Amino acid sequence: MPALARAQAAWPNDRPVEVIVPFPAGGGVDVMTRLIMPLVAAQIPGMRHIVTNRSGAAGQIGLEATFNAAPDGYTLGATTLPAHNAIPMERPARFRAMDFTFLANIVEDANCFYVRADSPLRSVADLIAAARARPRQMTYATTGVGSDDHLFMLAFEQLADVPPLVHVPFAGAAPLVPQLLGGHVDLAAINVGDALQLKREGKLRILAQASATRSPEAPDVPTFREVGLDILHGAARGIVGPPGLPAPITERLTQAFAVALRDPEFLREAQRQFMPLNPMIGADYRSMAQRTEDNLRALWQRRPWRE
Repeated sequence: MPALARAQAAWPNDRPVEVIVPFPAGGGVDVMTRLIMPLVAAQIPGMRHIVTNRSGAAGQIGLEATFNAAPDGYTLGATTLPAHNAIPMERPARFRAMDFTFLANIVEDANCFYVRADSPLRSVADLIAAARARPRQMTYATTGVGSDDHLFMLAFEQLADVPPLVHVPFAGAAPLVPQLLGGHVDLAAINVGDALQLKREGKLRILAQASATRSPEAPDVPTFREVGLDILHGAARGIVGPPGLPAPITERLTQAFAVALRDPEFLREAQRQFMPLNPMIGADYRSMAQRTEDNLRALWQRRPWRE
């Protein structure tokens, strides 16, 4: 106990805090992490940080690294709900979704369907017609099995009453987008913010977005509710710590995140980066994760997404 107390008192001066991103560089989770962490570090005297990408298995490898790290404040991790909850439901994993220390949710980005600008799919109605005309032939890309993108597509297939499309999972949005641009898949089920710049450049289009209202970043794109499908779905991206992170360190970190998330510079840059914000700190963030956990367990009982 005295050694632990000394370690907590010294934190974070001993060495840099490693923040593990469980997806490739350049994707939405990576950009969010690299944007927020310097502002968090600025609130804690002596804090230095490094961001490490440990991608693979739809985020599982990085999440396991965060979960199994020493709870000394020198390892944190980015995550995204619902994939965070889905992975240990569908396959063996060396982490328990609700045992992490939940620090701050930052972004909540709605799912959508992206297609190439020259795609014959001009609307959700076109997609439904094509899926029925070409059963089990159309391909769609996501950021992995059990990702928010994959679960979003399952919801769409059920509500639209279409045969399952062929799933092509990738390790993240960054390696996925070039395959969509190259015409190697028919569409991508990803988040609105993942490829907005390419939409603005006229290279990609969005068929519909799974948000309650139209995103300010894509006001020309209808919601699924507007086209007759009651789908609300997206990715909630935030920062967690290993289980058992000491309360004094947790408190300093959550306070720092609360300040950073109000920073005018951060708010401007988040808007420029097409990051729809939904800040939640500590207990509120954990409550959101628990709701996600409960909803996914109910879905798994009805329709397991990995058999």
